[in-house]
Amino acid sequence: MAEPKPRDLAALLLTLTVVTGVVDAVSFLGLGRVFVANMTGNVVFFGFAAAGETTLSVLASLTAVLAFLAGALAGGRLARLEDDYAALRQATAAQAALVAVAVVLSATVGAGSRLGDELLIVVLGLAMGLQNAAVRRIGAPDLTTTVLTMTLTGFAADSKAAGGEGSHPLRKIAAVGAMVIGAFAGGLLQLHVAMWTALTLALVLIVGVLVVLWVSRGRGRRRPAAAGP
Repeated sequence: MAEPKPRDLAALLLTLTVVTGVVDAVSFLGLGRVFVANMTGNVVFFGFAAAGETTLSVLASLTAVLAFLAGALAGGRLARLEDDYAALRQATAAQAALVAVAVVLSATVGAGSRLGDELLIVVLGLAMGLQNAAVRRIGAPDLTTTVLTMTLTGFAADSKAAGGEGSHPLRKIAAVGAMVIGAFAGGLLQLHVAMWTALTLALVLIVGVLVVLWVSRGRGRRRPAAAGP
């Protein structure tokens, strides 16, 4: 099977980073101040809510963490059955299906009700857990697609060692920029249009990544043309 070229892989992972920004914008702004991809934020929110912060929900934070863990567990099981890029392809296909379900839920059941919010948190948490597990196995430096803390730390800590082995300052900047772009686009659509439009944007991006992964797979199966006489 053909693997995506390093530059192509970086572009795919940056696209998934944009997806993270979009989806977390939807969840934070539309589902009651909770994240479905940034689990550090949810753990902190859980603590705040347990301490009595009434604008945060213990149930929402706990639901998001458990859904993410279930998605990561499924992604981890999948990764053990396939090679790295096959696992990413399969996880991305499942993620696309889950986000499609979220689009339908947001356009029909909608957010605002406790049931609707919880259903969307579960579906989106599963989707982002799958993404995180598949990307983690690939182990691309600075492109985790869901967490920027270590990326920003590396950017600052390695700033005087630019050009050294493993140093990718432009990749770090691109990862941060991709998250900001996703958060901006998702926030704009969530606040000024509708939740389903923001989730549709995320779905389109995921499907685009999936198409590239399947095209790479197809190229890997091509056999060289027979030599002429």
